[in-house]
Amino acid sequence: MSSICIIDTSIFCNLLDVPNKAQQRATTVAQFRTYINRKYIFLLPMATIYETGNHVAQNGDGRQRRKTAQLFVEQVQQAFTGKAPWTPTPFDNAEDFTEWLAQFPDHAMSGSGIGDLSIIKVFERQCDLHPHRHVFIWSHDDHLRAYNREI
Repeated sequence: MSSICIIDTSIFCNLLDVPNKAQQRATTVAQFRTYINRKYIFLLPMATIYETGNHVAQNGDGRQRRKTAQLFVEQVQQAFTGKAPWTPTPFDNAEDFTEWLAQFPDHAMSGSGIGDLSIIKVFERQCDLHPHRHVFIWSHDDHLRAYNREI
């Protein structure tokens, strides 16, 4: 059964080669190819999309920023139309969001932002939906990389 790979912002920035945010691009792209060859299922959380968009807008000169922004839009649009290797996760409904929002102060105390918390919630949801699959957050951030349920 295919592993479920939840893509964090640190990975998406490297895959898109976002200026000043792609220091690990070569290793990230090589790992991505390995995961594709292993037929992993890639999920793109909404937080990853929002955070990556912010990084695109804040980095590079005008020419680089436009080029990267166009690639970002293309990749996200392809995700929503099923033409990209990753699938966007659904938007959280208000009830779910307010339920886990109450957990944010504890996460904030450990330095984890609201985007990271929402990515963790995607991980937990995927673990519940797929109890017999390997599910993990693919990230260059240690605190997110720890979310890896092996089967």
